[in-house]
Amino acid sequence: MPSRVRNLIIGLTNPRFMVSVAAVITDRSGRVLLFKHVFRTGNGWGIPGGFIGRGENPEDALRRELREEARLELIEIRFARARTLRRPQQLELIYRACAVGAPNTGGFEIASFAWRTREELREHLGAAQCRLIESVLDM
Repeated sequence: MPSRVRNLIIGLTNPRFMVSVAAVITDRSGRVLLFKHVFRTGNGWGIPGGFIGRGENPEDALRRELREEARLELIEIRFARARTLRRPQQLELIYRACAVGAPNTGGFEIASFAWRTREELREHLGAAQCRLIESVLDM
């Protein structure tokens, strides 16, 4: 079968999904960075992240997102895990990283940010988000 036809059939018969990156980011004292995103109304606090651009390396996408959203640089970036989300159909690559400096939310995507200790996470996040963060911190 010609490759054009084969690729068309594959494209039409396989599910499509988005790929994103997210990170559990800690400071030197071990506190976790949480964002309240402007575009995720109703979700409250969560870990930073965003979508990967076409042809973009996932780690580069994570660095770009943090620079755009909080003018924050990252070090010690390590892949932690992947998870799938149903709505929208999404594959999320989750990393662990350390922040260099302090976030600055002068952009339009982040309403606010907060550093939370591990003990404070349950006060601000749902159970699923807490489990995700704790699993990454325990690696």
